[in-house]
Amino acid sequence: MKATDTGIKRILKAFTYSYDGFKAAFKSEAAFRQDICFCVVMTIIALCLDMPAWQQARLIACLLIVLLAELTNTAIETVIDRISDEYHELSKKAKDIGSLLVLISFVYVALIWTTTIYCWLTY
Repeated sequence: MKATDTGIKRILKAFTYSYDGFKAAFKSEAAFRQDICFCVVMTIIALCLDMPAWQQARLIACLLIVLLAELTNTAIETVIDRISDEYHELSKKAKDIGSLLVLISFVYVALIWTTTIYCWLTY
């Protein structure tokens, strides 16, 4: 499917497609809803910490990686399911790698939060 729109019309349509993607992920993926809740709670916590704004921004920004990973995983799973419901080792591999992507994003968040808060408390 090739886009025919250009300029501002293309940009506006891109926002519409992104909104549709958000609605689809939120409606159909419990993991995405859980990740949104996690990110909202952690953002509130970050904003309540009495630390410089750049450190708060760092804590919040790394949370977005979780959402990116979850959406990527969801896209991979959706494409695999679109191709076939039958079990295939390559389908399992793709889904498992997508799951690993989400896990690594959470490890990254834990690392950033731990080091940032440790440095903030000790300096």
